[in-house]
Amino acid sequence: MNATQPLIPTTLWLSLFPITYVIHFIEEYWGGEGYPAYLLRLRGVHLSSTRFIGFQVLGFILFVAAVIISSKLKFPEFMILVLAGLVLCNGTTHTITAIWAGGYGPGLLTSMLLWIPLGAISIVLMLGRIAHTRLALATAIGFAIQGLIALIAIRGGRLV
Repeated sequence: MNATQPLIPTTLWLSLFPITYVIHFIEEYWGGEGYPAYLLRLRGVHLSSTRFIGFQVLGFILFVAAVIISSKLKFPEFMILVLAGLVLCNGTTHTITAIWAGGYGPGLLTSMLLWIPLGAISIVLMLGRIAHTRLALATAIGFAIQGLIALIAIRGGRLV
């Protein structure tokens, strides 16, 4: 294997993001008290289960669309980094919140066991495959998307 040949095909690597998204959603919905109840207890924010599920379905559709579009339009490495930034940030946020709250929060296990490693490993594996400025930009976009998602969540799922 030469230095430019990836260890794992980018399409296969991209497919890990929607797969782990579903696993993360399952834990957020059924783990502990469930994310909507957890958000209400911790932050006093009401996010109905229906709205939560709706946003999760939308998120999954967007993850799948990102995989397909980036593959077809030939920017899979950039998208891997956007999604890596997003899942790394989300996983880190879950972990910090659990430490701050002093206990388990829905999504914590998949954050620690799947999303933080997937995000971090993805970024490391892209070193040398993509320019450092593009790597930083893509990762920052992922962090910004997660920031927007967190803002929507603490507003109870309302965009305005």
